This record gives sequence, C-alpha cells and structure tokens, in this order.
Amino acid sequence: MNIIHQDSFQSNLVADEIQDNFRRQVAGAHFSYAKPRIPSSPALLHFSPELAQTLGFGEEFTSSDDFLAIVTGAKVAEDSRPYSMCYGGHQFGHWAGQLGDGRAINLGEVSHKDKSWLLQLKGAGETPYSRSADGLAVLRSSVREHLCSEAMFHLGVPTTRSLSLCLTGDEVLRDVMYDGNPAYEKGAVVCRVSPSFIRFGNFELLSSRKDIDNLKLLVDYTIKHFYKDIDLSAENAYIQFFESVVKRTLDMIVHWQRVGFVHGVMNTDNLSILGLTIDYGPYGWLEGFDNDWTPNTTDKQNRRYRFGNQPPIALWNLYQLANALFPLINDVKPLESALDKFKSEFIIERIKMMKAKLGLVNEDTGDEDLINQIEVVLSLSECDMTIFYRLLANVDQNDNSEDALQIINEAFYIADYIKADIKSKWLNWFDSYLNRLKKQSISNEDRKIEMNKVNPKYVLRNYMSQLAIDKADNGDYNLIEELYTLLKNPYDEQPGLNKWFAKRPEWARNKVGCSMLSCSS
Repeated sequence: MNIIHQDSFQSNLVADEIQDNFRRQVAGAHFSYAKPRIPSSPALLHFSPELAQTLGFGEEFTSSDDFLAIVTGAKVAEDSRPYSMCYGGHQFGHWAGQLGDGRAINLGEVSHKDKSWLLQLKGAGETPYSRSADGLAVLRSSVREHLCSEAMFHLGVPTTRSLSLCLTGDEVLRDVMYDGNPAYEKGAVVCRVSPSFIRFGNFELLSSRKDIDNLKLLVDYTIKHFYKDIDLSAENAYIQFFESVVKRTLDMIVHWQRVGFVHGVMNTDNLSILGLTIDYGPYGWLEGFDNDWTPNTTDKQNRRYRFGNQPPIALWNLYQLANALFPLINDVKPLESALDKFKSEFIIERIKMMKAKLGLVNEDTGDEDLINQIEVVLSLSECDMTIFYRLLANVDQNDNSEDALQIINEAFYIADYIKADIKSKWLNWFDSYLNRLKKQSISNEDRKIEMNKVNPKYVLRNYMSQLAIDKADNGDYNLIEELYTLLKNPYDEQPGLNKWFAKRPEWARNKVGCSMLSCSS
C-alpha cells in the first residue's frame, strides 16, 4: 500500500504550472496545482472504518495525527502534489464557461491490493477555480455529504464515497438561503474518495475552446484507466467509450429513481464520467410521492431537476457530452444511435426495476399499465414512497383490496388521507395488483424477501440529517454515528432503530434544511 502518491492524472495530462492558488482562467491544461489551506484547529468528527479498510488504512494510521493532518489539508503527504481540475459545464441548461474545482483539492492516489482511489478534500480552501468564493465548506453541508455518500453506497447506488468528516476550527461566512442574511458557521472538510472525479464538464470545456489535442489526451487517459475493456487502437474506440458512459449513466439514474433520490443540481459539471453520483448539495429523498418535487431552492420556479425529470435531464447532459466528443469522432450517426439507445433502454430498465419493487417475477402483458397506474395513484394523496413500497411487501395475495389498503395506511401523511373518489382509485389498483400476484408461483414470503432487497426500509431523510447537524453544531456527534450505523444496512429490519422508519415529522415540513435547500447546503 502507498498512503498517497502522485496520481496518473498528473503523470499523463497537462498541468498549469503556476504554483499558486490565485483565481484565474486556465487554458491549455487539465489541472492546476493547488495547496490546501492549513486549518487552525482540525478535529476528526467521524470516519468510515469500512472505507478506510478498503483503502488499506489500518487502525494505527486512522487514529494517528498524520491521518488527521492529511484528511484536513494540514499536511501534504510525501510525493503528493495536490491539484484541482479544470472543467466547464452547463448550469440549469446554460453554458457557464470555465468552472473547475472551486473548493475541491485532489491529494493524490491511494493504492491497495492492485486498486487505486483518488483522495479529494472538499472545503480545503480556494483554488484557481474558486471565482468569487472562498473554497471553504461548513459543518451542515459537510455532514450531509459525508452521511449521504456512504448511505448511497450501502443502498447499492453508484457513488463517490466519504472517508472522513472533520472540523477545521475556522469560522465561515455563509448566506444559507441567499436572502441577504449571512452568518458565520463552523468550517469543515470532507475527504472524498473515488477512482476519479472527472466530469462531463472536463470534456466540454476543452471542446468549447477547440483544444482538440488536450481533449484527445483526456479521452485516451479516461479509457486507458477506467474503461479498460476498450481497445484504444480500435477504430471505434471513442464510440465505444461514449456508449459505455451512456450505459453507466443510465444505470445510475435507474438506481436514483428506485430509491427516490433527487440530486437537485444535475448540471453537466456535476455528472461523473464514470456514472457515479457526485456532488451532494441540495439533494433529498421523496417523502410524499411527487414527480415534480425538487429540493433545490434555486430550481424552485422551473423545477428543471425535479424527480420525474432526472432521466430526460441525464439524456440532455449526454447530448452535451456527445457534442464535446464529436471533434474526435466526426460522425453524428453513432452518437445519435447511442443516445437513442438510452431512451429505449431506460424504458426497459425502468419497467424491470419497478417490477422488482412491486414483487412481480414473471411476465404479464398488463405490467406496464400496473406500474404507470401506481405512480398516478401515489400522486393523488400525500403518500410516503419509501414506507409505501416497504409495507407493500406485507400484502398477501389472498388479501382483499380493503385489507391491502389498511396494510399500507401508515405511509399516508394525513390520517383521513383520502376522499371517496381517491379511495376508489386505490382500491381499483389493489384489485389489479392482487389479481396479478395470484398469477405468480412464488410464495408470499419469498416475494417479500425479494421486494425487501430493492425497497429500502431506511433512507437519509433531510430531517434526519438536520437533526444530526443541529446536535453536531452543539458539539454532540453521537447522532452522526447512529445514522451512519443505521444506513450501513438500509434493507435490514434493525428493530432497535425502528424509530427512523417513520414519515417526516410535521415540524420539518417547511423547516430550512428539511424541505428546500440552497446550493450552499
């Protein structure tokens, strides 16, 4: 194991050689060297022992001063040259030009058992790409990123990871809701882990500048290190690469829809070229099922990144990536073919995913209609998505529709949850569902086991994060550990922690941090 060393990104790609963090436009380079800001009084609040073990970090190292120093930026490991990446992106549908790692600094690679991971600090100070910001992060956003990264991993969703959460000892000025009321908050830093943090925007910026040589270098590097099944010498290597990115992105989005996750800010600079969930900002989980819900205050009016729009937005972003890669391919047809495949494959994968959530294990011509109708019915009343699907596994095929509706009653937010006309729609759907279950040979118990493998009992609801943030702000970090432990096994019953299998409390309905969040969250 090498703790941290200069990584292949630096070795294979072009550096901006200015040895300074001052903000600037960077041309003709893939990254700039950047020095982490030394925190005034760093303190480790929480870390992931499982991830540390994966990286080859033993208990002696993770309990050492060296570990704390490295994951807060207080110390740069020997042979490491920290850097920030240069990229652009489309933000809310508009080209934004150069963006880059405004508050992220890559420390270098960790190698263990023939695998390598990149360590990245988020909140370790300004970089050449910070624009008018300070490059720092606060405790509330860092708690959310740390917990959610690990929660998503254990849900089986492709994601970047979080190794550690630390306080810096510094105060950071933030205007939480962008309403002209800034206040000082506790500074924090998260150590993120991923095979790579390359985004769609890395390719977009180079292409927009007609820097084709560096674009080719970046594509070749990405294929060589992360798409190793592609032969770079093949005539259609770049097409294969794009097709693979399309497939990985599709898989990620299907998982998001499966667990009810809403990213909140699906700009092209926030989409990983590896199909990993990246940049946990104003995210949220559906509570009352609503395809139009977004957790992002910035997106409140247009709801571009709402839950039901995530698949088409992923496709839109892939179109931008296709445009960026076109100078290397010079043929629009194979790119269009790959994009068309996203549309057709998503329909297939969505139906497959929804059948698993509903416990449908064989084929039936009415399945697609049954799937579409449940989302319609769920939208008629405020019904918690996570609780509904988890309780649905308890329905017996021999129940009547009234009994089945009573089984999932706990998922509704309002006690007298339905008017007569809405109740009739629920009963009609359950009639169809129960008849469909009777066509299967699988037992009720086996069906329940299979459904509970894809329908989590526990997700990181925003109010849960906010409770942990409030306690942490007062020096109590026990709830961070409790939620971290809970979310390592989201599909298990965990009776001792059943209090978290509950609807969002009414006090959290409109509370800042529990409903809508800003991009600074």
